[in-house]
Amino acid sequence: MNGRSTPSQTVGPFFSIGFSWLERTDLTEGAEKGERFTIHGRVLDGDGVPVPDALLEIWQADEEGRYAHPEDRAERMTGRKFFGFGRIPVNAQGEFRFTTIKPGAVPGPKGTVQAPHLVVSIFMRGLLKRLITRIYFLGDPANEADTVLARVPPERRHTLVAKPDSHDKKTLVWDVHLQGHEETVFFEC
Repeated sequence: MNGRSTPSQTVGPFFSIGFSWLERTDLTEGAEKGERFTIHGRVLDGDGVPVPDALLEIWQADEEGRYAHPEDRAERMTGRKFFGFGRIPVNAQGEFRFTTIKPGAVPGPKGTVQAPHLVVSIFMRGLLKRLITRIYFLGDPANEADTVLARVPPERRHTLVAKPDSHDKKTLVWDVHLQGHEETVFFEC
């Protein structure tokens, strides 16, 4: 080898360099209202082994379905302080935990409305491109009409839905399976 990088070589894991200031496990900062809860889970490989070096990036709307983002109409966010973003590293056992609010429904394509959801990007060693998925909420009536969720085969939709923790009603459980029978649905964006 001549010591030069080739396209097949991956970079990392260097998530702590330059990313630590964006780590935020409490996404409720600036939320004036909204149902607060905690989501926890694990990132698992195809054999069910925890992935110790993953990072989840969360984007979400506020309780009224507004994003703190320049592409959202400015008048919708006037005076709003909800940040709607955080990066959550997993621990050595592949576990993550963050607190947020339930987002409101957001506009969808062609005048439709998307069900409340969190957008999740997953970064880790070995990935040349991030994985993108969503977290929906069990039993939300808007799930039935969500155009994105409708494109997912019915037998796979459960991989996108956070479920109540049996020990705490203010906590939801959602695991990420990178491969295998229970593989989480990932989207091409």
